[in-house]
Amino acid sequence: MNNQKNIVMMLLVFFVIFAQQTVMADSKDITLIFAAYTVPKEAYQKEVIPSFQKYWKEKNGQTVKFEESYEASGAQSRAIAAGLEADIAALSLEKDINRLKDAGLITHDWKNNRYNGFVTNSLVVIAYRPGNPKNIKDWEDLTKKNVDVIYPSPKTSGGAMWAVNAIYGAGLKISEIKTGKKDYEYARQLLKSVQRRVKVMDKSGRLAVTTFENGIGDVLVTYEDEVLLRKKQGKEFPYLTPDATILIENPIALIDKNVEKHQTRKIAEAFIDFVHTKEAQRLFAQYGLRPVHEEVIKEFSEKYPVPKYLFDINYLGGWDKVEGDIYGKNGLWTKIIEELERK
Repeated sequence: MNNQKNIVMMLLVFFVIFAQQTVMADSKDITLIFAAYTVPKEAYQKEVIPSFQKYWKEKNGQTVKFEESYEASGAQSRAIAAGLEADIAALSLEKDINRLKDAGLITHDWKNNRYNGFVTNSLVVIAYRPGNPKNIKDWEDLTKKNVDVIYPSPKTSGGAMWAVNAIYGAGLKISEIKTGKKDYEYARQLLKSVQRRVKVMDKSGRLAVTTFENGIGDVLVTYEDEVLLRKKQGKEFPYLTPDATILIENPIALIDKNVEKHQTRKIAEAFIDFVHTKEAQRLFAQYGLRPVHEEVIKEFSEKYPVPKYLFDINYLGGWDKVEGDIYGKNGLWTKIIEELERK
């Protein structure tokens, strides 16, 4: 009997110690390594990350620290694939996340949620100088000989790929509306004519905006959220949204290999859940990013109207097709660059 009592007492002591250690482990500070593209930096740094830290501290008594990296989407994706141990990647486009999946860093189905893996949306828009001195009204106006265009390089920037996709897709959409079918040659010539007027191709969408703010170029092809952020900051930044433009869908995913190594899966999953809450989606919307949460979309419907001929990446065949047909070795944009360089 005494032996049984001793065993029971030992077990009780063990469970008390285990519970104390569990509480201590849960209350220790934890660090998440967060890698994102440059454009939503202000939204994450000033609003979303601090809100999550407050939420987690109140819920679990644990302090979450963030090590943050902001870089052009393609460059950021390649950096993670090369060894940057990010727990979470928030990038500009789906193919940059898929690069990490193909490298074996993401092993779960990152698109398996109600938002298909996306956290925010945006549009490709055209910013111009105050007073619109070059009378910019649509994509065709970017082909004028007296108009200098700014957008970044598709070799490093997700924003640039969205810009090129928007121009080429708009050519297809416009011709389809006029004739009832897509005119691929018209779309190619539109893209080539605009590319001919591109004066500077920076590394990232953010750098392209800086170039434009420094007085270079007549128009800037950029993210809608970049323009709205400048307006939020009180800057004069006129722009137009073409009737035919592309829906930008921005993905977010945890990196399985890295969260396992850092033992941060629980907190990484919690952060990804948090950025899809109504609270976080409203914060994104205040910084010019279109929400994906259905209720928040309705709340901000006046701020974010839907263009008449809006299309998405599937209109161009999806990212796998686009990457080869437009940006591959023999892709449309690649060949256009070669042709223009020869001239």
